[in-house]
Amino acid sequence: MRNLELTERQRNTLDFIQRYIVTHKVSPKLHEIADALGISSCGVAHRYVQALTAAGYIKSETGKHRGIRLLNPSIHRSKAVLPLLGKIAAGKPIEAISGEDEIDLSSFFGSYNFAVRVQGDSMIEAGIMDGDTAIIKFCETASDGDIVVALIDETETTLKRFKRSNNGRYIKLIPANKDMQPMVYEADRVRIQGVLIGQIRKY
Repeated sequence: MRNLELTERQRNTLDFIQRYIVTHKVSPKLHEIADALGISSCGVAHRYVQALTAAGYIKSETGKHRGIRLLNPSIHRSKAVLPLLGKIAAGKPIEAISGEDEIDLSSFFGSYNFAVRVQGDSMIEAGIMDGDTAIIKFCETASDGDIVVALIDETETTLKRFKRSNNGRYIKLIPANKDMQPMVYEADRVRIQGVLIGQIRKY
């Protein structure tokens, strides 16, 4: 993996691809990349994708409709920032909200993946309060006890402690609030989008 220096357009393309994959769990099509960059030609978008492939940031699988795969989830930027992808429920799950803002905090947290703003009080006993910004490492697997961003039924996200049960057939998402009950789902209804690695709180 070479990870060559990127042009501004190539970096913007990589930023969009990562945000899209984190939010939608699939890679964008060329016309979606072109629309996001404000260009009319899918051919130009294809050249940016080819450049990112040659630089070692992504792999583009030939013949697949959504065949782009990230090889290096931590984006290299001239000015390191964390993409702020939206708000997430720490109580009842809510629909994920995509966003385009960024938080320049990687000098403190390192080149980690993304941030979400917490809503609700279901994680207060883990020290995660309503209004906190959670720093999430992008990954698709978790260990029991991890606090994760979980995507439920492809439509809702929540921040909870992760636990497998019944030989992995079920996933239990456990709040850190004694007044709330765990949520239990069949394993195929839950996808892990990332694991909590830090948080920010403004007083």
